[in-house]
This record gives sequence, structure tokens and C-alpha cells, in this order.
Amino acid sequence: MSIMEKLLADSNFGALKAHSVITATVTEIRDDKFVIVDINGKSEGFIPQAEFPDMAEIQVGMQLEVYLEKLENKDGTPTVSYDRAQQIRKWESIEANCQEGSIVQGRVKSIVKGGLIVSVGVDAFMPSSQIDVNPPKSLEQFVGQTFDFKIIKINKEKKNLVVSRRELIEEQRGESRRKLLEEVKPGIIRRGVVKNITDYGAFVDLDGLDGLLHVTDMSWGRIAHPSEVVKVGEEITVMVVEVDRDRERVSLGLKQTQPNPWEGIEKRYPVGQKVHGKVVNLVAYGAFIEIEGGVEGLVHVSELSWTKRVQKPSDILKVGQEIDAVILSVNKEEQKISLGVRQLEANPWEKVRHNYPVGARVRGKVRNLTNYGAFVELEDGIDGMVHVSDMSWTRRINNPAEVMKKGDDVEAIVLDVDVDQQRISLGVKQTQEDPWSEIDRKFRIGDLVTGKVSKVANFGAFVELSDEIDGLVHVSQLAEQRVENVKDVVKVGQDVTARVIKIDKEDRRIGLSIKAANYDPERLQAEISSYERIKGPSTGGAPAPTSGSGSSSGSSGSGDFNSLGDLLDKAGN
Repeated sequence: MSIMEKLLADSNFGALKAHSVITATVTEIRDDKFVIVDINGKSEGFIPQAEFPDMAEIQVGMQLEVYLEKLENKDGTPTVSYDRAQQIRKWESIEANCQEGSIVQGRVKSIVKGGLIVSVGVDAFMPSSQIDVNPPKSLEQFVGQTFDFKIIKINKEKKNLVVSRRELIEEQRGESRRKLLEEVKPGIIRRGVVKNITDYGAFVDLDGLDGLLHVTDMSWGRIAHPSEVVKVGEEITVMVVEVDRDRERVSLGLKQTQPNPWEGIEKRYPVGQKVHGKVVNLVAYGAFIEIEGGVEGLVHVSELSWTKRVQKPSDILKVGQEIDAVILSVNKEEQKISLGVRQLEANPWEKVRHNYPVGARVRGKVRNLTNYGAFVELEDGIDGMVHVSDMSWTRRINNPAEVMKKGDDVEAIVLDVDVDQQRISLGVKQTQEDPWSEIDRKFRIGDLVTGKVSKVANFGAFVELSDEIDGLVHVSQLAEQRVENVKDVVKVGQDVTARVIKIDKEDRRIGLSIKAANYDPERLQAEISSYERIKGPSTGGAPAPTSGSGSSSGSSGSGDFNSLGDLLDKAGN
């Protein structure tokens, strides 16, 4: 037997296997670097002292369990590890005693990509998402800290362990939330920490139970966004407003912890009192004025001025502007106050009836034109309106622009005053005598008259006579022969001579005849008689022509003379 065989026979060297846990004896503690152990092999193993949690406990001669990684390394000595042996034994303990869902205590060792390494006897991984309920901004604060963890995954083959601190916190908070839901009731006051802010409010952590502080319950006054009142992480005092135990929801109020400014509002702000405030919001229908913290009043657009027709409040006000106003009404239940700005001054319309009595002659400047009339400024802020029907005795005016324009100075007569509706009716034609009142003296049947053609229609031509009075020459009265097209005989602006063959004072109509201009009295009388006696279809023209006295026979189909207004309309078109 060789010496090597004898050594192997006398030792346990042949029984040693790599990658196994064996028992070793401490033979030496060398300097501050290694603990030397005898593994009953060819040579001793060297273990770095850093692997031992407490070197004071290590003594020469004591036995330790170590992990044999290699029987010989490049130096000819075995590679052993105390730490690896401890890890293996602890893994065996975890496999035997723990399962997913078990609670273990551990210490955070270090930061790695995606999370933390936690020592729970063995190294476990905790993802960043499992550290806390809210993702932490920094992981440094957790290194070296000891916590309880929940095992959420065990991979025995790969010796991987994943733990969570968040699940434990959520379970604890859930239990706390259930207890709080049993305790809380509307009206109680609690302290909480602002957890999150949204556009519609803030979520407040009531020690495990989240409550919603809606933006409308943050302040008695107007706020644009919840961040104006609270900040994330801020501790605040709130009142429980409503509890929904089935849905585990709690509504909170901040303004309810402060006095309601609407209490006693009627006594502080009686109707008629003058107040000072700041414009906090402008809308299409008015302006909101804050007259004290949490109390706003509305100035409706109609209450901004006695005389100016304000289209929108932003035309004369801006947010942040300080103004005076008068209390018009107070509704405590609906928390509404109506304010007026124009009431700070005397109503100029109270003097209108005295200053502009019916029948008075007034002068003013045309301020604006509409399709139905013209507004005339009589004084600053006081307008009168001239309707188109009151612009001329003789002309049928379809649009005020036919006779006047903005900026014109006009004279008119006051026709009516309505102080309540703030309206003054004016008439321009009333400044002159109605020419039709003396029409019998101006024109008689059979008179020979001259005038200028003002309008041409398919049924005849209008001729402007004196005093702007128009007479109608029906198509049948243009010529002896039948006329198919009026414009073939007369044109606008042409001077013509005609005979008056009809006067209707009541309906303000004059009938003329060009063809009868040179008739002798007998023939003229016959034409007048036939014109009066025979009328065509009532479509709004002149009478149909007669067949006698040289008249052309037939009708142009344009109607009779019963509606001169209709004829004027047609001529205008």
C-alpha cells in the first residue's frame, strides 16, 4: 500500500463531496482576515471573517457547518463558505416551515435594479411596486431598516424568494378601514393627511380610510382648483359629511369646520344697503361680486346701467376689479344675493316723461338703424325710436336707410313715452302737415298734372307729383294702344303729363292717365266714368281698362286700384 493510499484510508477525504454542507473544526483565527477550518481533508479551508455576523462568537476548536464548493482550488486548498451553508440551512427551514402568504421578518440589505434585496435568513427580492402603497420617491431610506414582509412567491428550484411589504400594509389598512367605517358617522371631526389631489377634490387619508373632500366642500368661497386650498402631504382637520358603508366611501368637508358666512346674512345685508366688493367671475348673463369671504352676489347684466344696453358684463367690468353695488334681494336658502350697480345713481328715465312730453318737438342724432326703424339719441343714454311708418306721409318706406343714415340730425315729435319699458316713440312725418289732409285743394278730378316717373312696375308707372305725392298710371292708361311692357312706354326719371282720373282720400290714392292728357272734356268724362265703374281682378292694381272712348280692350292681368300699398310693394320689387 502506497503512502497516498494509506493517507486516504486513515482519513475521511474520500467521502468528501463538492457542493455539500459538511462539519468543520476551527483551527485558527488568522489576523483580521480568515477563519481557518479543518474539514478532515487533504488541507484546511479559509473562510473570510466578513461571512461571520459576530466574530466574538467564533472560538478555536468549535465546530461549524460550512459549504464545500470545491475540493481543491488553484492553490490546492478547498473552497468553503460559512455564509453559503447558513443560506442552505435557512432555505431548508423556509421550505419546511414557510409557504406563499407566510409572514417573515427581514432587513433591507441593498438596492438593486427594480427593487430591494431583503435578508429574511436568505436573500429575497422585493420589487419597487411592493415596497409601499404609494411608490416611494427614493429607496435609500429603506436600506438597513427591519420590517415584516409577506412571502408572495417561492421558487424552490431556483432558490428565489419574492416578498412584499405593500400587501401587509394594505391588509393592515383594510382592517383599520373596517374599524373606522364602524366608528365614523356624519358630523364627527377627524384629522387626516392629504393623499392625492384631482380637479374635483382631494383624497384624505384618515389613518387607513380614504375620504373624498370635494371641491365644493373645501371653502364657503369660490375656488378654481383644490390645490388653492390643500397640498399633498398636508395634515388637515375635516368633518365627516356622509358615510356609505356598503361602498366603503366617506365624504368629507373642510368648510363645515368653519362658521357658515350665510348665517344671519339678511341682517348683515338688508335690501337697499350699499356694499363694496371684488369681481370674481364674469359670465354672459352677469358678474359675480365677492362682498365677504364665502359670500358672493350676482349683478345681472340688466342691472349694470340705466341707459346703456350692455351686451356682456366684460364690456365694462374685469375680474379683480373692485366696485360698489346695492343689495336688491337676499335668498339665504339658495345662498343667492342679487346686486345692482345702476341703483347707485338716479334713474334718468324718471325724468323722461317730464322732459319729453307727448307732442313735444325734439332734435337728435341718428345713432342706429334697424330694418324696422331708426334710433335717435335725445341725450346721453336716452334714445327714441322712429318707426318706418312714421317717417313719411306719402312714401312707403321699406327700410329706414332709404331716407336717413347714421349721424344725421333729425327733428321729430314725441308720440309716446313708456317709462317702465324705457321706450320713447318718435315721428318724423308728424313734424310736417299731412299733404293728404288738403288733397282736395291740391288736386281735382280732371286736372292736368306733370311729374316725374319714380317707379315702374308690370302693372303701371308711379309718377311723383308735388309734395312727394305719388299717382299711379295704370298700364291701361299709358297709351291708346295695348301696352305689353310698361318700360317700352315710360322710364324712371322721365317727365310726363297726365290727367287726374281718380282721388281716394281715405286710402291715399291718386289715379292718373297719360293717354287722357289731351282728351276733350266729354271724352275725358267718359274715361273717368268707365275707370270708376269697371274694375278688374282684386290682385292689387288699377281698374281694368274699358272698351269705350278709345280705350284699349282687355286687361294686363295686373289687378285693380283697391290696394295701392300692394302696388307700391310690387313696384319696389
